[in-house]
Amino acid sequence: MSVSAAVTTAKGAGAISTIEIQGNEAKGILELIFRPAHSKKTDFKIGSIIVGTITEASHDVDQVAIGCETDKHFAIHCHGNPLIAEAIMKLLKKYDVTLLTNEQFLSNTSHTENNTIAIEANIAITKVKTLFATKLVLNQANTGLAKSAAKWLKETKDIEKIKAEALLILKKSGKMQPMIAGCKAVIAGPANSGKSSLLNLLCGKNKAIVTNIEGTTRDYVTAEIVLENLFLELTDTAGIDEVLALKSDVIEKKSQKKSLGILENADIVLLVLDSSKYYSPLPSGLFDAIANKKTIVCLNKSDLTSKLTEKDLPAKLGNIISISTKTCEGIDNLKEDILQTCFPDEADIYETIAFTERQLRLIKQLSENNSADNVNLLITELLNGQLKV
Repeated sequence: MSVSAAVTTAKGAGAISTIEIQGNEAKGILELIFRPAHSKKTDFKIGSIIVGTITEASHDVDQVAIGCETDKHFAIHCHGNPLIAEAIMKLLKKYDVTLLTNEQFLSNTSHTENNTIAIEANIAITKVKTLFATKLVLNQANTGLAKSAAKWLKETKDIEKIKAEALLILKKSGKMQPMIAGCKAVIAGPANSGKSSLLNLLCGKNKAIVTNIEGTTRDYVTAEIVLENLFLELTDTAGIDEVLALKSDVIEKKSQKKSLGILENADIVLLVLDSSKYYSPLPSGLFDAIANKKTIVCLNKSDLTSKLTEKDLPAKLGNIISISTKTCEGIDNLKEDILQTCFPDEADIYETIAFTERQLRLIKQLSENNSADNVNLLITELLNGQLKV
């Protein structure tokens, strides 16, 4: 087995970065580039952690701690500066180590592990953004999806039961998808309605410039937040005003066009309207863009005299809530409304679901197949199939 290595911690600067190296010659390579702190010879005893320095010729690259997981698998824990991890990876490459992505490295363990779902879970948790999603995915490795698939292998003659359970898992997986992948929420509305103020309030810091001048936001601004168990990517867009766009410069027109494009990929729209002004019909482009979207209408500036009420708005525009980005009135209710709109059901980390495209494809085939032999092959593939990364 050739030697391979990957940075297995998340991208970006952190306190510690971890580089995992695996292969028959991994130990020999480490002996060449690692100098232990308290002895002349390194004893790579399984289960031990050795402190020392990674060196290149006479140059010290970084002080590290090496965890000896097996006689062929080691974890190099270095300082979190990405440049240091990159320098160590380049050094390993000089010794013919194959450099992999984290996903590729984890998928290679499928040659030694007999649980593909567990491997997929280890890959998935490097991308999820909440503790809930981490627990939900990890539970599929042994108790959730893997347990169901192992049970199916023992009852392949009962095809109808397997098909029914597979179909149920597909439905549950679709509902739980927002809890794993998160939701894209787009804050939209006319200029100067309070969109940027709402973004700042929801994310707890000033991400967007806020003024009383219409059209301050010329480009989109994004922020990431977690509401209870839901990861939310918020995007504040330029105010959409077709009359303003006709009168304004090219940049304004492009900003509004970009806003409409961002709305196409939204999972949920927070439509912000100024309740202190009399109702003006929504721009046709904006109305069309949110027509089939999950929408929450935020009647902002409830601290001022209201001139816009729910009765003034088009029917079936979406849930309507009164807020004030100045006094924070209604913001807690808005957060609860967002949660209910994105994920209306009670979330359970012990739910049996599929969380990768491979799993969903195989389970869909199981839900439609009437051949016992094919069902057996599909279940085996689900449990032990090779990953393509």
